[in-house]
Amino acid sequence: MNQQISFPTPNLPCSNPINFPPKPSEFHPYQSFSTLTSRSTVPPLIPTKEEAPAPNDMWLRSLLLLLAAAEPASTLTGPSPPVTVPLLEDRGHAVDLPDTDPRVQRRVTGWAPEQVTVALSASPTSAWVSWITGDFQMGGAVKPLDPGTVGSVVRYGLAADSLVREATGDALVYSQLYPFEGLQNYTSGIIHHVRLQGLEPATKYYYQCGDPAILGATSAVHAFRTMPAVGPRSYPGRIAVVGDLGLTYNTTSTVEHMTSNQPDLILLVGDVSYANLYLTNGTGTDCYSCSFAKSTPIHETYQPRWDYWGRYMEPVTSTTPMMVVEGNHEEEPQAGNRTFVAYSSRFAFPSQESGSFSPFYYSFDVGGIHFVMLAAYADYSKSGEQYRWLEKDLAKVDRSVTPWLVAGWHAPWYSTYKAHYREAECMRVAMEELLYSYGLDIAFTGHVHAYERSNRVFNYTLDPCGAVHISVGDGGNREKMATTHADEPGRCPDPLSTPDPFMGGFCAFNFTSGPAAGRFCWDRQPDYSAYREPSFGHGILEVKNETHALWRWHRNQDMYNGVGDEIYIVREPHRCLINSTRPASISGSRTI
Repeated sequence: MNQQISFPTPNLPCSNPINFPPKPSEFHPYQSFSTLTSRSTVPPLIPTKEEAPAPNDMWLRSLLLLLAAAEPASTLTGPSPPVTVPLLEDRGHAVDLPDTDPRVQRRVTGWAPEQVTVALSASPTSAWVSWITGDFQMGGAVKPLDPGTVGSVVRYGLAADSLVREATGDALVYSQLYPFEGLQNYTSGIIHHVRLQGLEPATKYYYQCGDPAILGATSAVHAFRTMPAVGPRSYPGRIAVVGDLGLTYNTTSTVEHMTSNQPDLILLVGDVSYANLYLTNGTGTDCYSCSFAKSTPIHETYQPRWDYWGRYMEPVTSTTPMMVVEGNHEEEPQAGNRTFVAYSSRFAFPSQESGSFSPFYYSFDVGGIHFVMLAAYADYSKSGEQYRWLEKDLAKVDRSVTPWLVAGWHAPWYSTYKAHYREAECMRVAMEELLYSYGLDIAFTGHVHAYERSNRVFNYTLDPCGAVHISVGDGGNREKMATTHADEPGRCPDPLSTPDPFMGGFCAFNFTSGPAAGRFCWDRQPDYSAYREPSFGHGILEVKNETHALWRWHRNQDMYNGVGDEIYIVREPHRCLINSTRPASISGSRTI
């Protein structure tokens, strides 16, 4: 757990001390970059003879210069100049792990648990443990297992040999059914969800799941650490953020890099297994609509890919809590117009604890951070249940207790890539002003298979109180990397092609003001786009205190300690919050 870190202005023993940037009240944080050409004004390394410092002072000055040069940039100095890193080399197609790979094969027998996962509840005093017993079935006619066959029990404690506490939960089985001749149906193993309560924050717990009444039906002993206590001065060490993960060899590189950073928590912002890139006979493709759309009566899936994914991820998910939100690849339509069944069944969510009662959107607290996970594929209109829940949830947040407000959903609002360009515009139009009014700090998204970080932005306009939007849909799935941008000549998509095919609606009109006025796309990288690069990778968020958080994006092609993009995201509550919230009606808000 990271304790609060302060950032005082140092008292330097130099004849010409470094002039640090002015305090926030002394300049507009989004002034022109021509007035902020460096993070600090530094005197010459070789001063005049009259003012030459002592040798020790000269050594200290040189050291400070080196440290200053290595310090990441900060949002406090205003918007970053737009940077585009092009795809310098063809990294080839992402190839899925085959079912013969030992990492995806079933390694247990009988009723022994597998695919063990830990998830957070709404507060650090409770957590969820999930697992599967029994194997799946595939065929024209499948008979679901009886969920009551095996108990849902977790024994846990503060030592591996002292599991003195016990909790029980619920079990279920789901099926993926296709009422079409020649297609194979699927029914899962027994999925268990057990909530552990009365936990101490920031504490390592050992646990064993399964049914102790049946011989060989319990797991090995695993361990995880609860999140720090809710409060403004305690934060987890590192939070990993990843999206569009899939199960390719690139995925394995992403996961290996991610685990090397030893995160305390993982956020997966949608698109998990990509089982819907397969037919029910196990034939896969990089592009389902290109290969199969005209030859199948329904968008098929190969549900065993979910089991492969759970088996591969178990060494990570059984020890590090992971929070998931749905993506478009989790839709998976089946008989009876049912959708998102695998997603809703396989993961545990703090839905009831956070008052949403939905697996698609929920909230939870981690130290001084309030997380809100939103649904891009459920009704987000202002008259819908999700919006009403979000209003109530945000109104309850006390920013003196949880200073940071961080959101996650799948489809980005501020991506400048051609792929999925302005696809979630209706969601942005419906929800952005509400989130802005409550001072949203950071928004994490995926969907676009590349990396992009925005400057602080609201309604397509640079705004010192807007959120930083970070898209990390570069986890490694087998669909192609996004490499072209909507602002490149001839790359601007037809506006009528942009609405999300599942949610529908049309809200992406031409811009009416600013450099792109009268057009659907900019003719250069937009000012709100700070950094974009098509590479596989993951991100790490380190919240240092109430106002400073360090964001780092790690590329798979780099060494394990390499950083592709980094910045300090700095909150300015004195400027952007009034009594913990801002009025919901924003004066002077801009329209497009």
